[in-house]
Amino acid sequence: MKKSVLTLVTTSAVLAALTACGENEDVDGLSDEVDDGDDNGGQEEIAFGVTPWTSTVPPTEVAAIVVEEMGYDTAQTEADAGNVYTGLSGGDLDVFMDGWFPVHDNYIEQYEDTIEKTALSYDDAEAGWVVPEYMDDIDSIEDIQGEEDSFGNEFYGIEEGASVTEVNDDVIEEYELDMTQVNSSEGGMIAESMRLMESEEPVAFYGWRPHSKFYELDIKIIDDDRGFFDDDEVHVVTNNELADQAPDVYEFLSNWSMDIDEIESMIVEIEEEGRDAREVAEEWVEENRDEIDEMIPEDE
Repeated sequence: MKKSVLTLVTTSAVLAALTACGENEDVDGLSDEVDDGDDNGGQEEIAFGVTPWTSTVPPTEVAAIVVEEMGYDTAQTEADAGNVYTGLSGGDLDVFMDGWFPVHDNYIEQYEDTIEKTALSYDDAEAGWVVPEYMDDIDSIEDIQGEEDSFGNEFYGIEEGASVTEVNDDVIEEYELDMTQVNSSEGGMIAESMRLMESEEPVAFYGWRPHSKFYELDIKIIDDDRGFFDDDEVHVVTNNELADQAPDVYEFLSNWSMDIDEIESMIVEIEEEGRDAREVAEEWVEENRDEIDEMIPEDE
């Protein structure tokens, strides 16, 4: 039996709208410097890049709260993944809490002189092609071969600026599927997939955990026998200047880790229960003070 998805689609659509606004903003000047003698190492504001994915919100909010407790101001700029990495490389952004690897390896290679993977957040992330559970004869991407017509010869993906868009095109080519990738925002992708699932039609789209849709929908990530989505890890990524400009923040982020199940639980509270993201993060920080204290520098 299919579960309710109205809240998921609505909230994701709002997030997509906010992201569209963020992409038009000028990210210059988000990282302000103060006198070199400042105790913070010369920087008073830490700028976080935020992609239009629900998985990015909880760790960003938690990290921002801790950084503010350490005496800094924080700012968040919403953009697609490519623009976030460009902002990190140029020094307009300081931190990205949701780097997916190996999918984002191309960004690390492109900006290897200016950014770095600073800490492993969690290594049990899942991503790949998703179909509804009622498609019990589709358990792998190879099972789609010869059945493309039933899918309308379409696969639904996220925004074109995401590096995984290229990966999905490579999947289609490698598996020799007669399909075209249809790209839109996360909310748009889910809405279109849900339209088809309402009448139990075949549909395939890109999905990942942590995400509330795995709580709300009867869906499954199907096997990828050719290794496009194996061994996903999520890392904190920073620009290379952060260690000098805010060494205590850099040390805190170097010690960062957060359990995927806790992130997914927070996503459900924000997306499905309609709670304020900052409020949910504040509660998590208070309930996990011992864990936070192990991450921050000893002299804090």
